[in-house]
Amino acid sequence: MMKLRNIESVITPPSPHFVGDGFRVHNFIPYKADMQRMSPFIMMDYGSKFYFPPTDKARGVGVHPHRGFETVTIAYKGKVAHHDSAGNSGVISEGDVQWMTAASGILHKEFHEENFSKTGGDFQMVQLWVNLPAKDKMSKPKYQGLTNEQINKVTLPNSEGIVEVIAGQYQGVKGSASTFTPVNVLNVKLNKGAVSNFSFPAHYNTALVVIEGSVRINETDLVPVNNFVVFQNNAEDFTVEATENAIVLVLSGEPINEPIAAQGPFVMNTRAEIIQAIQDYNMGKFGYIEE
Repeated sequence: MMKLRNIESVITPPSPHFVGDGFRVHNFIPYKADMQRMSPFIMMDYGSKFYFPPTDKARGVGVHPHRGFETVTIAYKGKVAHHDSAGNSGVISEGDVQWMTAASGILHKEFHEENFSKTGGDFQMVQLWVNLPAKDKMSKPKYQGLTNEQINKVTLPNSEGIVEVIAGQYQGVKGSASTFTPVNVLNVKLNKGAVSNFSFPAHYNTALVVIEGSVRINETDLVPVNNFVVFQNNAEDFTVEATENAIVLVLSGEPINEPIAAQGPFVMNTRAEIIQAIQDYNMGKFGYIEE
């Protein structure tokens, strides 16, 4: 009998807080306040479905810096307009992904897209921070804007659903985003009754969040919507069964076994590098972007 990867914890969503005035989120990572436990995923804010009424003033987060990691925004409901100091801009619509490599330093702002702001509507997104190894932390910033059409997909048999392979691979299909270390980010859409199997190296840190519906893990543990599952590092395989139509975000990545020094929007390896990041930001070395 195949040994299955056990569940370590099922976490109900913590009380929400606002990032700026446009992102109402539950913070699942750092898991138990430790960035190393889910490395390379060092932060995850989950914006569960929330209705924003119409407004003439776009809600969001104004200009802010990042250094030392990547931000990954996955849109489920709503639209976000993005701008950064490297000259990248665009709109992340439902089903799209924005993968921004801050690396040596970038300024960034993101607001609800203008038309979405005016009409209002349900808003639901995930933002991940993916750490970079020391050798890549000061590399050149870059941007990967992936529309849903550009994301590689695996169609499951018998109309069971679709797996969108954002990064990594699933059943031999490679992810659309390039990564610095082995990272799997899978958006799994399952019809009721469908069972999907997943396999990652046992030492990879692995988790999932139920975006829609409910699922049963390993034929035993029922996990409802908006809950976060952390797996033990005891085996490679686990199963996900949709007890109703479901969307599940599956994360698995090879840990980056290096020291982490973090302060606000900077994640480096030493305190001295954090101080340098603050100095560089204050000296304008992250570029310029209009408020």
